[in-house]
Amino acid sequence: MDPVIDIRGLGRSFGELRAVQDVSLSVQEGEMFGIVGPDGAGKTTLIRMLCGILAPTAGTAALLGHDIVRHADLVKKEIGYLSQRFSLYGDLTVDENIEFFAEINGVFDYRSRREELLEFTRLTPFRDRLAERLSGGMRQKLALACTLVHAPKIIFLDEPTTGVDPVSRRDFWKILQDLLKRGITIVMSTPYLDEAERCSRVALMSQGKVMRVEMPAVLKESLGCDVLEIVCQPVREAFRLLRAGPAPMEVQAFGDRLHVLVRRGGLRAEELSADLARRGIRVSGARTVSPSLENVFIALLSHQKGPQ
Repeated sequence: MDPVIDIRGLGRSFGELRAVQDVSLSVQEGEMFGIVGPDGAGKTTLIRMLCGILAPTAGTAALLGHDIVRHADLVKKEIGYLSQRFSLYGDLTVDENIEFFAEINGVFDYRSRREELLEFTRLTPFRDRLAERLSGGMRQKLALACTLVHAPKIIFLDEPTTGVDPVSRRDFWKILQDLLKRGITIVMSTPYLDEAERCSRVALMSQGKVMRVEMPAVLKESLGCDVLEIVCQPVREAFRLLRAGPAPMEVQAFGDRLHVLVRRGGLRAEELSADLARRGIRVSGARTVSPSLENVFIALLSHQKGPQ
């Protein structure tokens, strides 16, 4: 089956700044594909190129068989885009916002579609409320309804849950899962690695480059090690001791705890805890935990930078 998104060597420079470099990947129909990375990684620039908002300075990409540059008008009819700052109109009601976005997308017989979207996003009781009086989570649901009003086959969501409360984030994810059941392909960027775990596949980005593209479970398995979680004080001193020891370990800091990556079946958490205690570190907890995407991402960054 041909991919619905096919990217080959895509890049974008702003003067001397190479915001996106040599990205090659594909997305299959019905996938929820995550683009994951910190601020400045190139996520938004990549999405804007795929939506036809920015022209690439290198490489090519096709959506549903249409080249994003040569067939930009055809591409835009088939996609929806929810940007980080989706522009709802605060002085229009929920109903009026959906009507406005329907008409600018060429959908004039929109009333039945609007009813469906209001029910789908659970906004029917608030249809007469001004957008400026909606909560953050409700605004995102309205923005999603406006994005879906012309029935796109692919939707691009740029950090859709940033700044949204946990309950609204959960509701938003339920809606996305329902969209997948309807066969819509979702490409979303997120800085949250726990959200990325919900995607069928993810692209891990840093400094404009894609480091890995794979299923979350495969990425975690590829780490190939046990993760020992140590809760201790002073955590910085423990970090230094482990990194500078006779057999230096890969150590990742998370607040008051450390994740130490060790060979599978090798050093146990209790042994590492006892060793740190002998060296003057107060250890209040030690256990083996399952690797997370955050562990994988930090390890990839560490290998990318080389020895410290």
